[in-house]
Amino acid sequence: VLGGLGLLAAFPLAFAIIIPAVYFPILLMLLALVFRGVAFEFRFRDVEHKTFWDHGFCYGSAIATFAQGVVLGAFIQGFEVAGRQFSGGSFDFLTPFSLLIGFALLFGYGLLGAGWLILKTEGVVQAAARRQGRVCLVGVLIGIGIVSIWTPFMSQAIAARWFAWPNILMLAPVPVATAAVAFFTWRALESSSETKPFIGAVGLFVLSYVGIAISLFPMIVPYHFTLWESASSERTQAFLLVGTLVLLPVILMYTGWSYWVFRGKVRADIGYH
Repeated sequence: VLGGLGLLAAFPLAFAIIIPAVYFPILLMLLALVFRGVAFEFRFRDVEHKTFWDHGFCYGSAIATFAQGVVLGAFIQGFEVAGRQFSGGSFDFLTPFSLLIGFALLFGYGLLGAGWLILKTEGVVQAAARRQGRVCLVGVLIGIGIVSIWTPFMSQAIAARWFAWPNILMLAPVPVATAAVAFFTWRALESSSETKPFIGAVGLFVLSYVGIAISLFPMIVPYHFTLWESASSERTQAFLLVGTLVLLPVILMYTGWSYWVFRGKVRADIGYH
């Protein structure tokens, strides 16, 4: 919600094009997140149906993740635009490429979750997280590989960005670093380290988004409008900057405090539920 409002305020033209194009997956994501939150609370309150709410939490999380991936895939492949508005259909987002990104993100979040469980648990749960982490890592690497091959074929500009000389030489460290981090993560999942798997998973996400940024920058509505063409007025941007300078430190402090409060291993005798 905060991201959507920020997009509306800072880049209203992009908001007016992107949101109608991906309205349904965003709606599905929000509904899944609501059900996920409800399930988390009711699994404690409604003990007789705890299994049902556990499944609700699981499926709500999976659907929300898949919807996020579909939105990302639709964004990368671009939208039909006529003038300054979206001119495509309501289900244009539903393509093999966007579905692929949806499934890849499921594996990606699974890898992050496995890394977090390794960090926060021990014993049987930690061992299971290591096994699932290896499966998810394979899925992530397959997804990264297919997307890396597929994306340049969708746009000549992207192909030129990556493969024209001397770009291919300057950008080569990105795929090389991705391969190195993938190897690091695999070894970490097989080792006894409790911190390296999560660090490796985060590293893969960072490198993946760096690759997307390299492919699309400075486009915010691929392949029609740049950041500057979609931006709001300078006065609006200045107002948003002031708000960001106030809110961002608060968010960071709150997040840091939350991590500090919930530091350490999770045990059966402590916790909310």
